[in-house]
Amino acid sequence: MVMDFHNPDKLEDTVADSANMDAVEKARLEGELVELQSRLPEISDVGEKARLQRDMGRILADLKRGDEAWPLCREAFEHFLTTKNWEAAADCCNLMYLSDQSDSLVALGQGVWLGVTYPINPEISVELLHHIIDDTPDDSDGAAVAAATAAFIVDVRTRDHPLREDLLFFTQQMLGKVANRHSGVSDQAQFSYWIEKLELDQPDKFLVRLRNIVDVLVQDDWWFDREALQAGIPED
Repeated sequence: MVMDFHNPDKLEDTVADSANMDAVEKARLEGELVELQSRLPEISDVGEKARLQRDMGRILADLKRGDEAWPLCREAFEHFLTTKNWEAAADCCNLMYLSDQSDSLVALGQGVWLGVTYPINPEISVELLHHIIDDTPDDSDGAAVAAATAAFIVDVRTRDHPLREDLLFFTQQMLGKVANRHSGVSDQAQFSYWIEKLELDQPDKFLVRLRNIVDVLVQDDWWFDREALQAGIPED
C-alpha cells in the first residue's frame, strides 16, 4: 500500500480503511470464539476438547486476551504431552508465548525443546526459534544460534515438503538479517566468514549452545522430564 502524504484527505481515508479492516477482523475472530465457546460444554472426548481449547487460545491470543488464552493452552498442552502429540504440545507453547504472560518465556523454552527434539512440522519449529531472535539483543550470539538451527531444521525436515524452497529461503533470510544486525554483515564474503567464526555450520556445536539458551529461558521450571522423553526416542 502506498500512502499519499501530500493529500491529507486521502491519508485520512487510508487510515479509516485500515481501522475498518481491523474492526472487521476483530469481529470475525470474536464470532469464531463465541461459536467455539458454545461447543465446549457439549464435548466429552478429551482429545477433541484439547484441540478446541487450543483453537480458542489461538483466537484469544490474536485478540490480545492472553490472560484468557494461557489457561486454555496450558490445559491442552498437558493433554498433548500425555498423548505424545509433540507437534500440538509445541504449538500450545507457541500460543502461550504469544499470550504475553509472566511465564511466556518459560513456555517458549519448552516449545523450542520439543520443536527441535521431535520431527514436528518445521514451520512451528521455525516460528518458535524466531521468537528467540525477537527477544534477543542484536549483539547476542543467541539469535545467530536460533537462526542457524531454524535453517538446519528446514534443510533436514523438508526433503519432500511442498514448501521446501520457500522455507529454505525464509530461514536463509532470517540468518542474513541476524548477521547484519549482529556484526554489520553486508556481503557474501563477510557472511561466510561470520558463519565460520560463530561455528554456525557445525550442528553438533550450535545445537549444544541452543540447549544452553533453552535452559536460560526455562530455568528450573520444566513441565516434563526431558531425560525420560529422550530415552523414549527410538534410535536410528
